[in-house]
Amino acid sequence: MLQVVWFKRDLRTFDHAALVAACERGRILPLYIVEPRYWALADTSRRQWVAIRATLEELGTRLERLGAPLIIRVGEAVDVLAEIHEKHGLQAIHAHEETGNDFTHQRDRAVHRLCRELGIQFDEYRQFGVFRRLRDRNQWARLHREHVSERPLPEPRRLIAALGIVSQALPTPEALGLAPDGCEAPQPGTRAEAMRMLDSFFAGRGANYRRAMSSPLGGESACSRLSVPLSTGSLSMREVLHRCFDERRRLVPLPPIARPVPLTAIDSLVARLYWHCHFIQKLESEPALEWRSQHALHEERRVRTAPDDPVLEAWATGRTGLPFLDACMRSLIATGWLNFRMRAMVQALASYHLALDWQASGTRLARLFTDYEPGIHWPQVQMQSGQTGINAPRIYNPVKQGLDQDPEGIFTRRWLPELANVPLACLHEPWRMDVGQQRLFGCVLGQDYPERLVDHEVAAREARARLTEARRAAGYRDEAKRVFIQHGSRKRNKTARTTRGKENADTKGLSGARQLLLDL
Repeated sequence: MLQVVWFKRDLRTFDHAALVAACERGRILPLYIVEPRYWALADTSRRQWVAIRATLEELGTRLERLGAPLIIRVGEAVDVLAEIHEKHGLQAIHAHEETGNDFTHQRDRAVHRLCRELGIQFDEYRQFGVFRRLRDRNQWARLHREHVSERPLPEPRRLIAALGIVSQALPTPEALGLAPDGCEAPQPGTRAEAMRMLDSFFAGRGANYRRAMSSPLGGESACSRLSVPLSTGSLSMREVLHRCFDERRRLVPLPPIARPVPLTAIDSLVARLYWHCHFIQKLESEPALEWRSQHALHEERRVRTAPDDPVLEAWATGRTGLPFLDACMRSLIATGWLNFRMRAMVQALASYHLALDWQASGTRLARLFTDYEPGIHWPQVQMQSGQTGINAPRIYNPVKQGLDQDPEGIFTRRWLPELANVPLACLHEPWRMDVGQQRLFGCVLGQDYPERLVDHEVAAREARARLTEARRAAGYRDEAKRVFIQHGSRKRNKTARTTRGKENADTKGLSGARQLLLDL
């Protein structure tokens, strides 16, 4: 009888509770199921599969060295598991819990039903500080702290493989119907990449983390860039946190000038890792956040956006006529990554200024992110779109953001070559040029670069008026209170104190209002 280790978004051999438990019980079958229906969804994309595929190849090599090769199967999870059980007999399936989109949620429920019908034991293990069937949000911080305080599990020394089971080949993107999407070389999600990013961050790359993270230019190098390995699961959350704790302890005795990264940079990274689980817990507790507004009155007022809406298409392809917004979107299309502040801005502009439905724009963003993590993505999309009722609305001014985050126009010119010759004074507001100037600088609006879809100042006023009207509705405050009780942040983040001691005081006063600062 076999012990199946079902790999999902946990593509590693270190700190892998399911693998450790299974190898203690006998022969194991490390299994990954490629699900074509999943890769046909509106929120999945080629860039995500490319990152996962490379991580699976790396994982397969590691498992082979440990003694049990990774077995690949293509098909529906319940069909694959039922077939393996019929041919080889399964005693138990071991897997990490997954907080994914509705497809993976329903799939896991179907696997549970199958296991009950066939008498197969199905053991699930916690991967993040996220808790199934959490009844009281007030208890989450303590539970999270207890989970992450445990040291990461070591890699098993040796695995005993099941015999006589042959793997299928990993499908190419084309075999899964994933057409080119403009991102030729997405950031790898491999463990090797994760280790490289961790080492370089603590060696000095993260020295300007706190100052540079808001800029799409500085953030590209100064941010941790761990979001893709965390999304594939090649690196566990506990591994990252304990590396942070260990590095901080190592640096505390050194004078500030001798530290390659300041302690505040490490504290900021720890804080953002805390918010990672905080947001995933929201979707775990309420899976409907993928398609239903968090606040009931906002759901009642929703105006749906068709998938082929021309305004949606202009926004999603970086052709709104608002240069800094368009530069961010085109950068995201080409690289699969964008720093968090700009992610928040592009989503907020879609919802507020362009009045697009959050689910339509959020779906387009999801498939552009190589690091798509549903548990973070959908609560964030709702928060940046003003759907929660408990977070202060952030209505960004795209011109001000461009001037603040790209004052020399380097980022904007890189991604909008049609504006290459426009003077800096007009770069973020090309509509200020008259026709003669447009011709002189080789950028005629409506011909070389789009006319802006909206006057951003007028659109912002209209968005504020809509929000004000909604918030004055009867019952709004009562519903907001319900949302807070179920999902709201509870005062200070105590997680960072775990294992660090007094000299490593936790990041200061992270409150619900600072949820807007999440960034990896």
